Amino acid sequence: MKSSLTYLALSGILSLGVPDSQRAHAAEAYDDEGNLVSLPAPAMRIISLAPSLTEILYAAGAGKKIVGVVEFSDYPPEARSLPVVGRYDSLDLETLLALQPDLIIAWQSGNPRATINRLRKLGLTIYVAEPQNLDTVASHLDRIGALAGTSAVASEASANFRRQLQGLRTRYSRREPVRTFYQVWNRPLITAGGQELINDIISLCGGTNIFRELSRVAPKVSVESVLSRDPQLIVASGMDQERPEWLDSWREWTELSAVRDGKLFFIPPDLMQRHTPRALEGAQRLCAQIESVRKAD
Repeated sequence: MKSSLTYLALSGILSLGVPDSQRAHAAEAYDDEGNLVSLPAPAMRIISLAPSLTEILYAAGAGKKIVGVVEFSDYPPEARSLPVVGRYDSLDLETLLALQPDLIIAWQSGNPRATINRLRKLGLTIYVAEPQNLDTVASHLDRIGALAGTSAVASEASANFRRQLQGLRTRYSRREPVRTFYQVWNRPLITAGGQELINDIISLCGGTNIFRELSRVAPKVSVESVLSRDPQLIVASGMDQERPEWLDSWREWTELSAVRDGKLFFIPPDLMQRHTPRALEGAQRLCAQIESVRKAD
């Protein structure tokens, strides 16, 4: 009964007429599936279905309009106090519908497609995002800002992001390549392939991802394959803000260039694995680490 009442209430809200004065201020943007997402007025109640998208909403000036998020939406700190509508891969539709969103920002490859389709059938407006590289962060800032009616803030944030990104490209893109191994986890041994944000950041810094030919997301690799490619530095992420102890297990492989030269580094995963403006902070750290290898040669 509760579910039916929620649906009826939501349907009533969605069916209300929109005054002509609001129609003059319609908000629209194309999402990453090529759909024109159109609202009669800028969104006032937004739900984010990925931690990275929550960060982008805040950076675009729409933080005060967020009424729901998924688990692990922990940045900026104020996001931790928002209602949670489940995990990115397991949404609580009852809770989500009760929040009466006028816009949902969804993650194409992370959120269940069946759930997204069901929400659309209920009449909800959904913007589907699938950030692929650093450049798309700025693009989403602009598009989400347009839908939220915060374009002034979003445009400033995207312009600043593009300036910093171009500065890093100009500084590092033509430097001597450095063989780089990025370790996501130890057991199993997981790295980053060539279709991920991490690979884009490594390339930005003039590094060479030793597993760039792998197309799978977070591919598993063997110790032997790492040894044969002899990375000049190893960068670990782990699960939180602390340097993982397992990074030092590479020290037993003294034949590795990274071990011989003492180039075992750590960067918090949120700065390397989320498509957000903070990825540039991760990039700056990685570029400095890669540059230390060049200076040591």
